[in-house]
Amino acid sequence: MSQSHVAYELGTQPECWERAAELAPGRRAVLPQPGERAAIVGCGTSYYMAQAAAALREEAGQGETDAFPASEFPLHRRYDRVVAVTRSGTTTEVLELLAGLRDAGTATTAVVGGPATPVMALAGDLVVLDFADERSVVQTRFATTALTLLRAHVGRHTAAAVADARTALAEALPERIALHRQFTFLGRGWSVGLAHEAALKMREASLSWAESYPAMEYRHGPISITGPGTVTWSLGGAPEGLSAQVEEAGGRWVEGRLDPLAELVRVHRLAVAVAADRELDPDRPRNLTRSVILAAGEEAVR
Repeated sequence: MSQSHVAYELGTQPECWERAAELAPGRRAVLPQPGERAAIVGCGTSYYMAQAAAALREEAGQGETDAFPASEFPLHRRYDRVVAVTRSGTTTEVLELLAGLRDAGTATTAVVGGPATPVMALAGDLVVLDFADERSVVQTRFATTALTLLRAHVGRHTAAAVADARTALAEALPERIALHRQFTFLGRGWSVGLAHEAALKMREASLSWAESYPAMEYRHGPISITGPGTVTWSLGGAPEGLSAQVEEAGGRWVEGRLDPLAELVRVHRLAVAVAADRELDPDRPRNLTRSVILAAGEEAVR
């Protein structure tokens, strides 16, 4: 069987991250400045990257930063700049939001996979990551490259993250992990968004039962589903004693050892491996298209 688009693209992430980090200083002027009140928006995977980027910016002391799905942006709030992460530049909710923000006079920047898209006419500024654009429906490298750009912009990207990504691609996955059918991903701080994205990848590519939570919230109910056949995987540091609780309940614990974004790359590989075990084609995920483009008057099903 030939290699899927998603398998190829997820394998190119370290090189894409390096290029994004090199690009970031030259795009500084069109990204939120220190002290500005900013929002970052997206849909699906891009929204989860927005969550991670917003948390990183606040952790770096750069200023108040919120993240929203484009469809849920609170237009009554005022921001110095809104950044939209959009691989295709065609997603209806993002375009409608940017049009509204333009009319309101809000500064906007779109981080996009290609320049020749409708977003060009609506965003005030563009950052084009065409080297990270994808053929696959399931996002991997564009999303993590966009986050790397924003991470580098606030001084939180390091060469160690790239090295860890290469490790994530080279090392074997945990033994027999692809045989499991239920997965829970946990994060803390900026890696909560990554945990949500990890669960989404498992659902999209392999039709797995996958959930995600802030790590400290896992004890407040979700741990009740843990048992034989389940996997709980941490992206970032785990609360003390949680691994033992998962194992005592009969679940399998996977400790994230790498940079959290590189740990997400391991989950990308897991999603492809589970899809292969189930004889699914990750390039043709069920009920999904590369971009959600709605007819006039139509709303996305939520």
